[in-house]
Amino acid sequence: MIDRSPSGAGVTTRSPTGPSSGLSRRAEILPVQPGTGRFLVLATVFICAACGLVYELELLALASYLIGDSVTQASVVLSVMVFAMGVGSLLAKRLRTRPAAGFGAIEAVLALVGGLSAIALYASFAWLGESRLVLVGFSLAIGVLIGAEIPLLMTLIQRVRRQDAGGAVADLFAADYVGALVGGLAFPFLLLPLLGQLTGAMLTGTINAVVGGALVLWLFRHDLTVRTRWILLGVNLAVLSVLAAATLLAGDFERAARRAVYGTDVRVAVQTDLQELVLTGPDHGSPSTLDLYLDGRLRVSGYDEHRYHEALVHPAMAGPRSRVLVLGGGDGLAAREALEYPDVRSVTVVELDPGVVRLARTDPMLSRLNGRVFADPRVKVVTADAFNWLREQQARSRYDVILCDLPDPGITPSTKLYSQEFYGLALRALGEGGRIAVHAGPLTTRPQTYWTVESSLRGAGLHTRPYLESGRLSGFAAGPDRSTGRSDSPRDWGFVLAARTTPGLTVPPSAPELRSLSSATLAAGAQDAERLRVSGLPPSTLLHPRYT
Repeated sequence: MIDRSPSGAGVTTRSPTGPSSGLSRRAEILPVQPGTGRFLVLATVFICAACGLVYELELLALASYLIGDSVTQASVVLSVMVFAMGVGSLLAKRLRTRPAAGFGAIEAVLALVGGLSAIALYASFAWLGESRLVLVGFSLAIGVLIGAEIPLLMTLIQRVRRQDAGGAVADLFAADYVGALVGGLAFPFLLLPLLGQLTGAMLTGTINAVVGGALVLWLFRHDLTVRTRWILLGVNLAVLSVLAAATLLAGDFERAARRAVYGTDVRVAVQTDLQELVLTGPDHGSPSTLDLYLDGRLRVSGYDEHRYHEALVHPAMAGPRSRVLVLGGGDGLAAREALEYPDVRSVTVVELDPGVVRLARTDPMLSRLNGRVFADPRVKVVTADAFNWLREQQARSRYDVILCDLPDPGITPSTKLYSQEFYGLALRALGEGGRIAVHAGPLTTRPQTYWTVESSLRGAGLHTRPYLESGRLSGFAAGPDRSTGRSDSPRDWGFVLAARTTPGLTVPPSAPELRSLSSATLAAGAQDAERLRVSGLPPSTLLHPRYT
């Protein structure tokens, strides 16, 4: 009815049986005052948003580690999850008549799915060898569940105290965005370094289940039937039990998964701030049985690492070589080859991860393999990003030889270390008559990548000589097949030698006795590389990376 009196000023009022009366009755049966209830709902939004972003970042981090190419994995996870959130918002419309029960059920399922997503993704990688479909499935499921939260919370906060829709949406999204900020900062600075991927995800799921369940089972308990209350309580207890059991068994799971990935002879497994380091092989015996994995990728095989390092280092040593710079190479193996020349006065190793150098110093087998080079007074280790370190050097130091012993250019974090700008910085640090040797990835299997590296070197003003290790096409030298153990799979290593003028491609006359490299094999390797040349490729730059 409308009050027509002067004091009423035409204000509309409603009878006691209208919606306002219903809201008042709901407020009266809340266990707290409406203001406190509203605060608790917003606090729940804050915590759930933090948990949701942790699930998202955990999927991104683990997918980048297991699958590689972090740009692609980020695009897949984010696009699928945002799409799924829209689907979840639409599906939540069906639960508006029972928002408390619906929200409680969604949070329990989200806690279980998000908490176990990391362990499921790693299990798929370890035992099935493929985790892309699992990644997409979990991104979709988590996105749908997160998307259903806000519509239901909007309904619940209006049941606590009616306010205009715009104000309610502003409050909810403010709490949601601030919670996402906290979750985004907690993941890399707290959860990941202290708990790791698996335990961090399961702890997040536990918090999610406790907070979501407490809000519904306590604050909105009068919106639930007795049967629904008991069902939600049982489901939440079951979810918490599963997460607790998974947390207790996480160590055993990691060991079993590691054996499935690396075999039964894992000797060392270390998680540094940057990556996972795994050494396999017996504790004693020949270093040729040793394998070093960085983030699941084989970095060093004691069986044939000499082929790689001889081909990388010795062609660059044909000339002035008193000062050598190794970019990467924290395993010490490139430095070992450089120190074979008595006229080398200093070797500077710039390695991003101090854990790699520490392992190369202290592990008995790996230190035997690298000739204990880090005990040599001529070797200096710098812990830094190679790009930033070169940028800060200006003209302080000049080097006769620069060896780029870096991960493959297709691995996204290393893309800038194969850019035209990076090679421009390396050229600035190169002394007169100096040479740069670059590991440019596999030529026969990824020719576009290899020739893009060569084009980027030329774009920086360098003259290049591309070559394959030991003439791989004219005389393959087999390496061990990691899945079968048979010696029938060739390793495909491509290199580029660069200098201010076209460098000669030869083994120095004063080189030590080499196991696989000679001037003849270098010439054959150069001919094979030229036969596979891909012309017309543009260089890769920081603003336009061209590696995939």
